[in-house]
Amino acid sequence: MTLVNVALWIGGIALIAVGYTRAKGPWSRLQALKEQDANEARYASWRGGVRDTGTTGASVAMDILRRQAKIGATIAAIGFVLVFLGFLIK
Repeated sequence: MTLVNVALWIGGIALIAVGYTRAKGPWSRLQALKEQDANEARYASWRGGVRDTGTTGASVAMDILRRQAKIGATIAAIGFVLVFLGFLIK
């Protein structure tokens, strides 16, 4: 176990933690917005009305939240790669 291995492990664990915290909030809010959107679609079909499929504020918010969650997941994935490299390098 060298200093490089330990540095990669610590850096990887730190990136995993940062990525998780950055992705957790947007992901949960995205799921809540998807649930509300599906509920509204069911309600509109129950009423027999035509649903507008254009861009809405909720769809823009979902795109932003999805992008934020992807960025957080990418940071965490880079952390996993660093931890793996820490075990791989001798």
